Amino acid sequence: MPSKKSISVSHSCSSGTPDNQQERLKTIGWITGYVDGEGCFSVSFIKNATTKSGWQIFPEFVVTQGGKSKNSLEIIQNFFECGKIFVNRRYDNHREHIYRYCVRSQENLRKIIIPFFEEHQLRTAKKEDFKHFSFILHQMKLKKHLTEKGMMVIAKRVEKMNHKKSSRFLESSETKR
Repeated sequence: MPSKKSISVSHSCSSGTPDNQQERLKTIGWITGYVDGEGCFSVSFIKNATTKSGWQIFPEFVVTQGGKSKNSLEIIQNFFECGKIFVNRRYDNHREHIYRYCVRSQENLRKIIIPFFEEHQLRTAKKEDFKHFSFILHQMKLKKHLTEKGMMVIAKRVEKMNHKKSSRFLESSETKR
């Protein structure tokens, strides 16, 4: 796994990431801006009967793009050296499929994605989403998500992210009371 320092200072690979410092800095700036526009830090609560609480917390970092620009996602994937690209096939009136670069591994999120965006800060409202996302991943590392109280704290943070939707987990917890 690349460390925070290796991503920002000495990262190079034969798959398209520039080899000289000036080009790497341009790539880093491009990635940061691209994620500001097309990226998302999200945390979902998914019902899961196999867990003690009946819920699973699912963090992910996603960047989406139409099929014509899939290569931009490949550049990001090659840069971070983690994650996968998935296709969301569209059969409606749109002319191209949507591609999603996703990092779901908590280890990769903690060791690669979070350190990168801590060092190379976002400039849009996603900066706040990223702060909540980082907090939640830290709580999960501490195993706080395995307790009802910890899940409540995380769910309240999730409600502050992205479109600020009500948490299904919190709604179900309130109906139990």
